Amino acid sequence: MTPAGQRSTGGLADLPIEFVGSFPDPLVRLEPVLPEVAFIGRSNVGKSSLLNALTGRKGLARVSATPGKTTLLNAFRLPSFYLVDLPGYGFARAGKAARATYRTLVTRYLRERQALAGVAWLLDARHDPSDRDLDMQELLVESGRPVLAVLTKADKLGRSAQRERARAIAQALALPEDQVQITSARSGEGIADLSASILALVTLGQKLAPTER
Repeated sequence: MTPAGQRSTGGLADLPIEFVGSFPDPLVRLEPVLPEVAFIGRSNVGKSSLLNALTGRKGLARVSATPGKTTLLNAFRLPSFYLVDLPGYGFARAGKAARATYRTLVTRYLRERQALAGVAWLLDARHDPSDRDLDMQELLVESGRPVLAVLTKADKLGRSAQRERARAIAQALALPEDQVQITSARSGEGIADLSASILALVTLGQKLAPTER
């Protein structure tokens, strides 16, 4: 069920999905080998809520009251690809060792993961990109992976403000506006469009598989 009226939005919400496991190794082999779409964002950006809304499963990804609690790679299998929930970044209370471990996991996953078809990069629609967000953008650019900038918590803004924030964030990140998508896990806004974009990434990954995997 989806948050908006408890109805399916189609797309990913109509596909079977199962939790595969949590892994500390960024290069862990998932069987069978399928394209992967990773979700990444700040520790309080609403990543788990968005994954739950996107897949239509309220309890698929655990929503923690403590930001930064997830420290492993969490993999979920759909029929033709995996969704991979990466740990959130920027949690102020994380120690130096924890930050270093996080950086190693995410950097190796983004740079070396052969099955990675693309990344959904979550950003809070209400705020300008932070220094940590800009650091992550550098890493994403270095990885050479297709990236969707997904703006979360759009329900906290009016329609006009949503458009203004999308333009402002796209400009701040030097991204084309069609690479920025507005979403709300609470209202369901943008979930169907994001689902279609993810499926397009998977299709591209499948086409590239014979030569690049």
